[in-house]
Formats: sequence, C-alpha cells, structure tokens
Amino acid sequence: MAAMNEESTTLYEVIGGEARVREMVDRFYDLMDLEPEFQLLRSVHGPSLENANQRLFMFLSGWMGGPDLYQEAHGHPRLRMRHMPFAIGTQERDQWLRCMAWAMEDVGIDTELRVRLMNSFFQTADWMRNKPD
Repeated sequence: MAAMNEESTTLYEVIGGEARVREMVDRFYDLMDLEPEFQLLRSVHGPSLENANQRLFMFLSGWMGGPDLYQEAHGHPRLRMRHMPFAIGTQERDQWLRCMAWAMEDVGIDTELRVRLMNSFFQTADWMRNKPD
C-alpha cells in the first residue's frame, strides 16, 4: 500500500476515490445477491438492494475521508440505531464481513489496505449485533 501522509492523503484517495468506492460497493451487493452463502444477509435487505447500495456508498465515501454524502443527505449516520429494525447476529455479521472481504479482493484492493479495512469493519459489524445467537 502506498504510504499515507496523514496531513494530505485520505483513505478515500488511497483506495482510488469515488470510482473505486463505487466499484467495491457494487461488487459487495452483486455478491450478496448472487452467492448462496450470503442468503441470510440478503434476506434482511428486502426485494431491492438499490437503496442499501446507495446508502453504503454514500456512508463509505465520507467515512474514508471523501465527500460526506451520507450526512449531507440523511444526517448523522447513527449506524446502530438505523440498523435496529434488522435482526443482526453473529451469522449476519460474519456474512457481511465475508462478502465485503470478497468484494475488496475482487476489485483489487491492496492486501495491506484490505486488512486495515477489515479490522475497522469488524469492530463496527460486531457492535451492530442486536440479537442473541
């Protein structure tokens, strides 16, 4: 991974900006829709993935230091609160993480950067659990 100068380089820039974040999110939802191993995760999203896709793209854009699209459109993310209507346990968490890891690999995100992102994603995904296993 290219070294990040914390003063001038954001994760958003390192990953490749809008096009790369979009590519990663699109691949994530394609995998969720196509791969049987993500059936449980897919089932909590309803008939269309379009809204979830757009919201994740907008969220990750700002979270990575790019344009804060989600907050501009929807206010503070309040991730846990917004996900409370959905039953999220260990299986859903693990499927989300596996799907994202696969998507990042498929779009060619550098291994070191994938590890860094997966550590952050795990912390958030684990915190989102709201049902007993």
